[in-house]
Amino acid sequence: MVITKGVTALLVSFFVALGGGRVLIPWLLKLKIGQTVRTEGPKRHLKKSGTPTMGGIIFLLSLVVTVLVFQAFDAKTLLLLITTLLFGLLGFLDDYLKVVLRRPLGLRAREKLLGQVIFSLVLTFGAVAFLGRGTDWYIPFSRLLLGEPRYLELGNVFFFAATIFIMVGFANAVNLTDGVDGLCSSVTLIVMSFFAMTSLALKEKGLLIFAFALMGGLVGFLVYNRHPAKVFMGDTGSLALGAAVAGFAVLTQTELFLLLVGLIYVVETLSVIIQVIVYQLTGKRVFKMSPLHHHFELSGWSENKIVLVFSLVTLIMVLISGYGL
Repeated sequence: MVITKGVTALLVSFFVALGGGRVLIPWLLKLKIGQTVRTEGPKRHLKKSGTPTMGGIIFLLSLVVTVLVFQAFDAKTLLLLITTLLFGLLGFLDDYLKVVLRRPLGLRAREKLLGQVIFSLVLTFGAVAFLGRGTDWYIPFSRLLLGEPRYLELGNVFFFAATIFIMVGFANAVNLTDGVDGLCSSVTLIVMSFFAMTSLALKEKGLLIFAFALMGGLVGFLVYNRHPAKVFMGDTGSLALGAAVAGFAVLTQTELFLLLVGLIYVVETLSVIIQVIVYQLTGKRVFKMSPLHHHFELSGWSENKIVLVFSLVTLIMVLISGYGL
């Protein structure tokens, strides 16, 4: 019965996103809200210049509508939804400044970071103070290996610091992953399937609806975002997705699983860090270009191949992680 409701939520969200895309994309084209492609990026991306952006509105709208339709109004779900939308709003402001007001860098780095920290603190404080979240992390595979679940107690100070770091880190890691048609949406769709399993295991009906609703919205969005993309999600979508992924982990005490199910996000981020550090120290590059998906592009991989391989890696990690719950 619960699964049936979840699948129904997925279908509702899918059709809302499908209809939303039909309305939003022509509107964005009319307003000339198009992506400006960096000249230092892969040359074949230059032809994407002018493709509508801010498309994250499509799956965020379908998420909100579905949560409302299914009345998933429990405290955890609402807190996660509010946090996701706040990060999406921050991304929207960044996109608006860059695309509409033609301010190349959008929000200043410190402005974006401050917003992310504040919104992360809202979720963390709400989870601990009002939802009885506690300050411990579930240890993956402890139930399987030891016969009972084990938790790592962090204490208030370290828990708050670590959680804010995770929220901000994954929001930006998902943002970095958004650089190839359909990549970020495909990977996050699969990551959300893990959190659907988690919600089912924990009997969190509201979070289950949230997970399925976001999955349905991403499937609908992929109709327009798959290669060649008719719309990009922009920071509006990528920051919101990052907050949803990290926020889900925080609310279900599965933060340590992010290293597994979010492996692609982690590797993409590490590729940028490694590239910068090595170049500053030696003047040489480890990768042809970072983030990692651009390295594979310049190595001759098609965008579809990158999406397929990265998605398969994520699916494998999700299946492995399922045994660790």
